[in-house]
Amino acid sequence: MKKDYTWLKMMAGYILILLFMIMSNSANGQSPCGDDDGLCVVQFNAGFNEANKVKWLGELTDCENKFIDIQTDAKASAKYKIVVVPTILIFNGEEEVGRFQANIMMKMEATKDEVQEKIDEIIMEDF
Repeated sequence: MKKDYTWLKMMAGYILILLFMIMSNSANGQSPCGDDDGLCVVQFNAGFNEANKVKWLGELTDCENKFIDIQTDAKASAKYKIVVVPTILIFNGEEEVGRFQANIMMKMEATKDEVQEKIDEIIMEDF
């Protein structure tokens, strides 16, 4: 009598599909901005440092912006190597192309003009 291993073959197929989905998901997402290929500026801060939040981030042009609170998203600080808050990262697609960090007093020393200059520089390099 021959045994039927159809259920085993189906289970192996499902496991392979799940494995491929996990691998493809972890390959993407280097940028916290999602699948966008454009420029994205991300401010990392924490609730305890709300007083030093960069308020002009939304005024930057030619880019998207995002805010991540490392107190609620603890994995983000390790993944993006955030050692001081606030930190501003500029992503071009999935690649980090700029970083501005706060001083020892947890205040951002970079100005809106300096960050905008870096964004403009990145845009010009793409031409």
